[in-house]
Amino acid sequence: MYKTQLIKNKQQLLQLQVQLRSLSSTATCLKFAEIPLAPPDKILGITEAYNNDSNPKKINLGVGAYRDNSGKPIIFPSVKKAEEILLKKETEKEYTAIIGSKNFQSIVKNFIFNNSNKDANGKQLIDDGRVVTSQTISGTGSLRVIADFLNRFYSNKKILVPKPTWANHVAVFKDAGLEPEFYNYYETSKNDLDYENLKKSLQSQPEGSIVLLHACCHNPTGMDLTNEQWDEVLQIIQDKKFFPLVDMAYQGFASGKPYNDIELIRKLTKLANENKIPTFALCQSFAKNMGLYGERTGSISIITPSAKESKAIESQLKKLIRPIYSSPPIHGSKIVEVIFDESSGLLPQWLEELDKVVGRLNNVRQKLYDNLDKSNYNWDHLLKQRGMFVYTGLSPEQVIKLRNDYSVYATEDGRFSISGINDNNVEYLANAINEVVKGN
Repeated sequence: MYKTQLIKNKQQLLQLQVQLRSLSSTATCLKFAEIPLAPPDKILGITEAYNNDSNPKKINLGVGAYRDNSGKPIIFPSVKKAEEILLKKETEKEYTAIIGSKNFQSIVKNFIFNNSNKDANGKQLIDDGRVVTSQTISGTGSLRVIADFLNRFYSNKKILVPKPTWANHVAVFKDAGLEPEFYNYYETSKNDLDYENLKKSLQSQPEGSIVLLHACCHNPTGMDLTNEQWDEVLQIIQDKKFFPLVDMAYQGFASGKPYNDIELIRKLTKLANENKIPTFALCQSFAKNMGLYGERTGSISIITPSAKESKAIESQLKKLIRPIYSSPPIHGSKIVEVIFDESSGLLPQWLEELDKVVGRLNNVRQKLYDNLDKSNYNWDHLLKQRGMFVYTGLSPEQVIKLRNDYSVYATEDGRFSISGINDNNVEYLANAINEVVKGN
């Protein structure tokens, strides 16, 4: 009798366990079923719609990557030659260090802060051991690493970003635990910098906030501060004890010459040596100016108060990066190393190629301006802007009409990637814009 009851109890227990497992499985499935569909990335969504468009005159002005005058992606000839050198000389594909190779770090420091032996202030910071540089997964990876670092070690979580800014800035900072808040930057009704309100909005923020600065070719507006305006903004940063975080994705695209596009960095290195802004961080990428988009080659540099703090900061960067991606990819950084190697002779060639790329963009910008109807709209702001984009001032409704009626694809804030414009389509684009503006 007891044995029979024991068997029954055991069977009931087994049935209960099966039911519990079933409930657990159902609960898990229900969680997956409740996951909402995320909205598509705006820029990638534009490219997808463009690809599905059968209009032979269609134009993609959404993608932030260079295209030549035939509308095709390019590989810089200097990059191709660097790869040929690597093919002959490279003997291994071993992991690099967590923060990249020492050679790559040294190149970045000298190129950006010492301006290739032209800047005594930058050289002083390097010699004093106050620059900690880590290779990262291009510009976005650099931003995420510094955001995670600041979330861990900086007491103020508020980060001030210009309005507007690159859309991914806010997403990266939020995901890392920081608290983005906009400061005034651009006045859409005037298609110009909102400079006085920019200063006021920064002055109104609490001391010790983090502030995001675009080094050059502000994305998306293409409007940069003058040297005099930077001096005033940097004085506010000193007064408010802000921590500057500089994003430099387009070095070289303002003037065609990378050394001319880092005036903000020169000012910051000088102030760091004077201990007026003792620390700041720089996120940098070779994606645009070397065309290494898919190689994901960039860096983060942190200027520290002294060599003693540098050791601790470098150790924490390693600790932070290790569980995320362990170490960065090596092919792109090796290309950079070859180009900057004096024995390759490729550095002057790369600089010349970059200058030609920017020259084409400036030429297309001028042609677009020349073909636009000035009687209904003032387009002078297009010629003030610099870099890969024009911030047209067109409304979302006008951009959508361009897409629907003329197969011109751009983000709804009116930002056009001018690398998608060429001699074959500039007149068609200008006429489409003229018709859309006329109709409103």
